[in-house]
Amino acid sequence: MDTLSQDVDLLRYEPELFEADLHLASQVLSVGTDGVIAGTSFTSALADFEAAGLQAGDVIHLQSGGGAVNGPFEIIERVSTTELTVSVVRAGSQAPVPPPANASYVAYRVCTYKPQAWEMMLLLTERFGLRPGRADAEFGLEDLVDAGVLRRASVLGILAGLYARLGSRATDVETMWKKSVYYRGLFDQAVERCRMALDAGDDGVADLTRLGGVRRLRRD
Repeated sequence: MDTLSQDVDLLRYEPELFEADLHLASQVLSVGTDGVIAGTSFTSALADFEAAGLQAGDVIHLQSGGGAVNGPFEIIERVSTTELTVSVVRAGSQAPVPPPANASYVAYRVCTYKPQAWEMMLLLTERFGLRPGRADAEFGLEDLVDAGVLRRASVLGILAGLYARLGSRATDVETMWKKSVYYRGLFDQAVERCRMALDAGDDGVADLTRLGGVRRLRRD
């Protein structure tokens, strides 16, 4: 597992992070203007989605010339170097895949927050005494019965950090800082409420439990 959450998880909370005004230009993976939407299929003859590293859970912003399509969408699958399966954002990975409207000459942009997700994964695993955040720990993420228990904390922590960063450059500084403080509060609560089951015997059965509200002490 590379990260605890994906870009689509952020999309469910704050679609504006993928809009032109707020996305991080330095973290754009792919961009173009020759896109074609046909059902859930999105193609760009000039793209190389494989080289860009696009994958399920990423987010693509699509805008057609007439404005019928204008917003961020979920990437369901990278079909080939020039084709993606895309969807209106879903409630979860098992939900049906509703397509955007058909369109041609679509401008597209894929901005990612994977660097922030990676840093949050290191922070949370260090907080709970797990690898890779704590390199010498007895247990790692692979030993969690369900690493999904950390997903919400990861998302909220990333949002808090992003809005703090945006507060230094956006025109509406006060709103950005208020959002950062708001998400930081939710992040702290989510961490405190985490209850993680660890499988020490590689049999899929929980042997140990770690609680977010309990600080672990380590002798240096």
